[in-house]
Amino acid sequence: MTKKRKVIIVGAGPAGLTCAYYLLKNSKDYEVIVLEEEDMVGGISKTVTYDNNKMDLGGHRFFSKSQEVNDIWQEILKIQGSPSEDDKILGSDKKFVPGGPDPSTDDALLIRNRVSRIYYDKKFFDYPISFSLKTICKLGFFRTIICAFSYFKSSIIKLSEDNLENFYINRFGKKLYKMFFCNYTEKVWGKSPKNISADWGSQRAKGLSVFEIIKDSLKRIFNIKSDNVETSLIDCFYYPKYGPGQMWEKMSLKIEDMGGLIIKKAKVCKIIQKNGKIASIFYLKEAKKVKLDADILVSSMPLKDLCEMINNVPKEIYNIASSLPYREFMTLGLIVKKLNLNNETNIKTISNIVSDNWIYVQESDVKMGRIQIFNNWSPYLVDDLFNTVSIGLEYFCQEGDNLWNMSDSSFKDFVVDELEKMEIINKDDVLKYNVERVKKAYPAYFGSYKEINKLIAYLDTIDNLYCIGRNGQHRYNNMDHSMLTGMEAAKNIINGSKDKSNIWSVNAEKEYIESKK
Repeated sequence: MTKKRKVIIVGAGPAGLTCAYYLLKNSKDYEVIVLEEEDMVGGISKTVTYDNNKMDLGGHRFFSKSQEVNDIWQEILKIQGSPSEDDKILGSDKKFVPGGPDPSTDDALLIRNRVSRIYYDKKFFDYPISFSLKTICKLGFFRTIICAFSYFKSSIIKLSEDNLENFYINRFGKKLYKMFFCNYTEKVWGKSPKNISADWGSQRAKGLSVFEIIKDSLKRIFNIKSDNVETSLIDCFYYPKYGPGQMWEKMSLKIEDMGGLIIKKAKVCKIIQKNGKIASIFYLKEAKKVKLDADILVSSMPLKDLCEMINNVPKEIYNIASSLPYREFMTLGLIVKKLNLNNETNIKTISNIVSDNWIYVQESDVKMGRIQIFNNWSPYLVDDLFNTVSIGLEYFCQEGDNLWNMSDSSFKDFVVDELEKMEIINKDDVLKYNVERVKKAYPAYFGSYKEINKLIAYLDTIDNLYCIGRNGQHRYNNMDHSMLTGMEAAKNIINGSKDKSNIWSVNAEKEYIESKK
């Protein structure tokens, strides 16, 4: 028998698990071992449980223009429900079943309505901004006229897109940029958009602009169907019944069923390269150092950490990697009796709460970045669905700063005070809470990022090393992009391809569209 080649995959998030799954499904030639530092799979896409309530750390809409990604999701979980049907209560135990699917089926991929708004100037606006009578009334006639002239000016006089601010101004005009993009972006990155590369905008907003919003609005008014729609304009998405972590937990079980090994609480601490190839990996498990020889290494760990662990990295490359910036993430899960918000849409919800999945907080006098309403992601995330609302409050910070170092109770009090200031809840309605902190959640697009191509070129010279995922490529990937990098790496391994440009090119296109079907 031919000896199987050993593939070590660092990280059991969407990228790492997809790579392992694809390899094992399509080839019998590899021994696959996944090393995960935490005691749960899923990375930032895991689902956290507290007091029988489940919270999604980032709000993970399951959508993709890639049929391969959609196929994998539907291999793991079964599609149920329909956003076009009224939500129904079935059974004497008041079991909630979206769209009326079989209540006994737990491995469900639900279809959910997508609703987002922006909180600005003590008012709520559609996200993306819609040019409706309601929006004009909230903005006021004269401010609307100023926004229109500002946009027309930006359409004629284009700025050089050498920073994120100019990227947004070119697409929305300076007035709309200041109102609906500037403050939120500064919260996310801790810097003015003037000092951030436009790459972030091209990868996250891509084809979104005033023109695209108007075009999409006209299509909806005249009921013109389109096979493709800009990502930020989608109106429904898939979502696992018990949150995004359910997808990765089920996938990890399938990986193990196919012979793969997933080792949790395994922190990689050293990587040895010899003659331009990775030879072995050391990891810590229960305070013991374990060595694994490797034929191939697939890494989704932050590039900064990767280069610190590999021996003989040139000094210039090491300095670029060690200076790559990141932003940390804190989120407060909160169970409250009610929200002081009215449902302004025609989408029915349990107890008639607002229909938003999340709300972007554009106000400059609060630090809060975004509000998730978990009842609307999946009703199965909420323990007492009919009497409580489960929300997630998102903050962006740096490890070691004042926010990060707050005690859990102090952070909870700080967040509740901001919610009261915004008139969204009453303090007396708070029932339960949970705090989560995520290191290196967001790879940032400033500092030594401008030299990242030198780092990528060096890493590509290491013959048997493949870098995948959000942190593995220092690229603000969506979940499906991370999966695609894992699949592309697996294809290269199976095909023996040494060209890694297909992996790095994922999410590098200037437009990102998805099917509405």
